[in-house]
Amino acid sequence: MSSEATKASPRRRTELAAFLRSRRARITPEDVGMPPGPRRRTPGLRREEVAQLAGVGVTWYTWLEQGRPINASAQVLNAVARTLRLDGAEREHLYRLAEIPAAAAVGEAHCLPEDVQGILDALSPLPAAVGNGRSDVLMWNAAYAALFPRLVAAPPAERNSMWMVFTLPPCCNPVENLEAAAPAHVAVFRHRYSKHLGEPGWKEFVRRLQAASPEFARLWAAHDVALAGPAPKDFRHPAVGVIRTRTVNMDITASPDLRLIIYTPSDEESRERVAWLLAHPEAAAPDHEH
Repeated sequence: MSSEATKASPRRRTELAAFLRSRRARITPEDVGMPPGPRRRTPGLRREEVAQLAGVGVTWYTWLEQGRPINASAQVLNAVARTLRLDGAEREHLYRLAEIPAAAAVGEAHCLPEDVQGILDALSPLPAAVGNGRSDVLMWNAAYAALFPRLVAAPPAERNSMWMVFTLPPCCNPVENLEAAAPAHVAVFRHRYSKHLGEPGWKEFVRRLQAASPEFARLWAAHDVALAGPAPKDFRHPAVGVIRTRTVNMDITASPDLRLIIYTPSDEESRERVAWLLAHPEAAAPDHEH
């Protein structure tokens, strides 16, 4: 199949075979608009019917379901996933078992649960946002927008906290003491990157950021890696000065690779400054452009 494909390990192939058989068994011919035909010895679709509906070869699909060491592209597995009516979690599970590096790029747009925005709004006055592993900021509350006005106003391709940290000039960069904070930012980002090796979206983003920021390129070349965790982070807002926070990341299990990031002011002065920014939204507007 595709040159992007990889061969799964024996243990994963065994799991993959069992998973595909279980998903096939739960779908009847009537579910996919096929005549029921003669009585079947086992429930669900036959292998050749799955292959026909997915537009793949019968032999190839049979080998895939038997756990043989064959290659499978993300595009072909996507067709199989549609045929087997896999939901988001099942589709991700399929890709992981098949060890397809480009799996996340097939459906890169995230579907956030509809109540997430309400949760973010309820967290105010704590600044909070939802981001993915690549640090794209997908949703936020008013306190977050007040603290990071340039970030939320940026085009979607640049609405990314790593992009903000390493490309905004000193006059507009909200990160206090960037020289000391930058290595940790990159080390945590590399840990997340290791889960997405080979994915086109990630590779292109890192390439763009290396080209835009010599400092990011230097730190990226060091290959340092670190786990994300609660950490003190200080920011500077031109209207109120330094705001000291402690950040916490929480996974959103309903949407793999997404996390809720909450910034809790770590002293009374910082809490008052966030409250002032919320009460004076006009202060959040950038005072100049580049």
